Amino acid sequence: MKKIPRRTFLHYGGMALSAAAMGKIYGSPMSKFGPNDTVSLGIIGTGSRGSGIAAELREVPGIQVSACCDILPDRLENGLQYADKGAKGYEDYRRLLDDKRLDALVIATPLYLHHEMVLDAIASGKHIYCEKTMAYNYEQAFDTAKKAKEYGGVFQVGHQYRNTPMYHKIKEIISNGVIGRVRKFTSQYHRNNDWRRPVSDPELERLINWRMYREYSGGLAAELSSHQMDVVNWMMDGHPVKVTGFGGTDYWKDGREIYDNINLVYEYPDGVKANFTSILSNAYDGYKIMILGDKGSIEIGRSRAWMYAEAAHMEEAAEVEQGLVDGVSGATIQNWTQGKAVEIHYDDEGLSPTAHAFADFTDCIRHNRRPFSNEETGLHAALTVHMGNEAMDKEEVIYWKNVMG
Repeated sequence: MKKIPRRTFLHYGGMALSAAAMGKIYGSPMSKFGPNDTVSLGIIGTGSRGSGIAAELREVPGIQVSACCDILPDRLENGLQYADKGAKGYEDYRRLLDDKRLDALVIATPLYLHHEMVLDAIASGKHIYCEKTMAYNYEQAFDTAKKAKEYGGVFQVGHQYRNTPMYHKIKEIISNGVIGRVRKFTSQYHRNNDWRRPVSDPELERLINWRMYREYSGGLAAELSSHQMDVVNWMMDGHPVKVTGFGGTDYWKDGREIYDNINLVYEYPDGVKANFTSILSNAYDGYKIMILGDKGSIEIGRSRAWMYAEAAHMEEAAEVEQGLVDGVSGATIQNWTQGKAVEIHYDDEGLSPTAHAFADFTDCIRHNRRPFSNEETGLHAALTVHMGNEAMDKEEVIYWKNVMG
């Protein structure tokens, strides 16, 4: 991993000025940070995601991991090995909340715990980074968003693609009309494994493999496809109107309760359709988003993206791209006009989406700025997930207006 360079923080500082112009600067009683102050952070939940965050935060200047919490000793120890010197370990997250050294918290626990922990974190007066999906069900999602908006601290949801330069560049391309009117999204998040964690003691099965059980998990929609759902909401500047779909437990017959394959179709305003699939039996092209416009298409992979022109609009699309060559691609317009792939270039200095997300989180704390992945966007993503799960369970069309009451 690379250290985040100074120009990345200047980039987030520029974003903060834009937020100020839109009236999105917080007036929080916790606003005590200077532009160069270090943020002291505690991580609640140091399983694979929480420990991964701790490891990546070693590369983010201005933030230090001062405490970790997990009820499983081996996972707590794993998180602490990436923490800063002198970091404390806790088995009870409420004791971590009482740690006066901490300015901010990461909630990286199973989905069903998010709501309770967010409310407790708000009561502690600390800034909060809550991993996606924001909340376990509709009611918890609405309540989390309401309380997070009211309390005055920084509240960021872990849909980290909203902080990455590649997706910001794609949003710019769409907004500038390079691919015309967007009509369709096709997204997949596929794997070829049982999605299970090894368990040394059968009594720990549900604790470790919580993703398999409906009491704790939102399944593939919440844990995988939610990232792409949030991206589509962002690109569409809104949320879906309705959804239908199917899911099943058809491949892994091992006692799991969540689906091992899902296929969802959402409709957005103006009749735009978005399809999301996730399966656990084939990993070909694992992660991909296709954005189809009437003048061209964008293909998004893990860390690279390409544009393709529609034959009938090649010359027109090339004229639009002419003014964006430096920002859209370092390739020639010749490829675009010949219907070949044009790679979308962007500068992320080799950083991960997680590193970008926490660089922004730190900047929000220092400048009292509302994150770009916040309680409102997190609510919309959570409702999109829950609508999809409800549609599959009931085999019905679920409408946004009915969810909103």
